[in-house]
Amino acid sequence: MKAIICTNYGPPEVLQLREIERPVPGDNDVLIKICAATVTMGDCELRSLTLPPWTRVPIRIYMGYSKPRNLIPGMELSGIIEAVGKNVNNFKVGDEVFGASGMGMGANAEYICRPAKSSLAIKPKEVSFESVATIPVGGINALHFLRKANIQSGQKVLVIGGGGAIGSYGVMLAKLYGAEVTAVDTTAKLDMLRAIGADHVIDYTIGSYLQKGPKYDVIFDTVYQSSYSDCISALADRGVYLMANTGPRRMFRTIQTSLTSKKKTIFQFAAETTEDLNYLSNLIATGKLTPYIDKTYPLDKTPEAHAYVQNGSKKGCVVIKVR
Repeated sequence: MKAIICTNYGPPEVLQLREIERPVPGDNDVLIKICAATVTMGDCELRSLTLPPWTRVPIRIYMGYSKPRNLIPGMELSGIIEAVGKNVNNFKVGDEVFGASGMGMGANAEYICRPAKSSLAIKPKEVSFESVATIPVGGINALHFLRKANIQSGQKVLVIGGGGAIGSYGVMLAKLYGAEVTAVDTTAKLDMLRAIGADHVIDYTIGSYLQKGPKYDVIFDTVYQSSYSDCISALADRGVYLMANTGPRRMFRTIQTSLTSKKKTIFQFAAETTEDLNYLSNLIATGKLTPYIDKTYPLDKTPEAHAYVQNGSKKGCVVIKVR
């Protein structure tokens, strides 16, 4: 089979299209013929190790110190089940599915084996392979955090980094829940943010927008570089600060916030569950949610997709069309 191989840590050029052996499913696995995958900022950060310093050593220990052991990138996928292990009874050959490959990656290839009990769901017939492939990272993370905030109709919600995969899903879900949504990103992404439903848009290059703006009931922050102090100051008295990207210093500061105010801070990893995958795909199938797909690349152009995502140009999601 054809697959993208990450030959080393470094720029997009370390990714190469190669012919490798097709994986063989174990007794509890399914073999998926991949139709679509994605390239996320997380893929680029893992490939290049452009991560917060405190994460780099643990990532190297997990993925390989001098070069990646998990050679095929890609965390999200959709496709058709081609074979099932003898113990598998929840899927059958021919099922159209989607899900996450997680930190094990492997989605930028023609085939992948996944445990049948992992985060996989049946794709609705009305939804394209490309659309459902964007759910497991962007959709699931946005859903996870916004549920924690228990958004009520009419609340003011600020989404920082609204033009990314997680942020764009955050904007659309917050609107679905009845919030008045303000989205923040670069100048080039403001029209896209309006198109997906943001009530107000802010160009983050204007400066101290958090200090000049209104108080928000919820701030959903997908950007690691945001000022923690400014975000907390911009919250209403019982507001909620959702941190999709955080670090040790911020984690420590949340203790002080909880002791000195009624404001709430939330940071934790999202778990991909079949129930949540189904929930989001049903929203897409019924027209209540439409993933924003910026560009689609063929498998052999995955390095170009990485370069596009890494330079910050991506709006919403970038899809790799494998078949």
